[in-house]
Amino acid sequence: MLHYSFMQNAFMISILISILCPLIGMFLVLKRYSMIGDTLSHASLAGVAVGLMCKVNPILSAFLLTSVFGVIIEFLRDHYKKYAELILVIVLSLSVGIAITIISAGAVHANVESFLFGSVLTVTREDFYTVLILSIVSLITIVGLYHQLVFITFDEEGAKIAGIKDKMINYIFSILVASTISVSIRIVGILVISSLIALPVATALQLNKGFKTTMLYSILFSFIDITLGIVISFWINAAPGGVTALISVFLLVFILLLKKLNFYEIIK
Repeated sequence: MLHYSFMQNAFMISILISILCPLIGMFLVLKRYSMIGDTLSHASLAGVAVGLMCKVNPILSAFLLTSVFGVIIEFLRDHYKKYAELILVIVLSLSVGIAITIISAGAVHANVESFLFGSVLTVTREDFYTVLILSIVSLITIVGLYHQLVFITFDEEGAKIAGIKDKMINYIFSILVASTISVSIRIVGILVISSLIALPVATALQLNKGFKTTMLYSILFSFIDITLGIVISFWINAAPGGVTALISVFLLVFILLLKKLNFYEIIK
């Protein structure tokens, strides 16, 4: 299986994704912003459509346009503080409207399905290098802002009082979410990216560990999910996104059953 170049590219990208997605997902889940990740993942379709129309790398175009949508969400948060769900509807309507208009008008002469469901067959070495650059920049940013992000996640008002520039960091974090979504498009697919961001974290939270330990477990679960997803999808000739999402759910249910059956000491 690994003697195919596209599988080599897919596995290298999956390693990066398995690290980046739960790192971002950890902050999103704890801030109760999981639906923002889901909204931006669907919004990335507009970026893909624009990239294919302009004949540029769709991962890069998805990153740029999804970053714009992420910034719009943060901007609108100040205007809809009591109606946060409206922000997601506005951004989703705008982005999906752009995508559907471009695709239905025949401006895209490429298969969009692989971006919706994920595909290891279409992964190129150029995609890997693009994902690698975005991942490295994102990881460096997370490490540099780690303590501020943790402070804002658990006590945003306290962070303001402490002098942390929470608005600027929230804007940067929105771009990090956009980057994470963009690098995952080729493998996981637009429709199920949010599952890879949230479910490994949800699974790790069941272990009742500290913040850093939970983050490490979420990376482990994410690696298991996406690796098994790619391998199984290759052998059954299915889209890796759907298989990965199913494995994520099954792994979460498995951990929940262990806890229910009083096997906590085993997973502890």
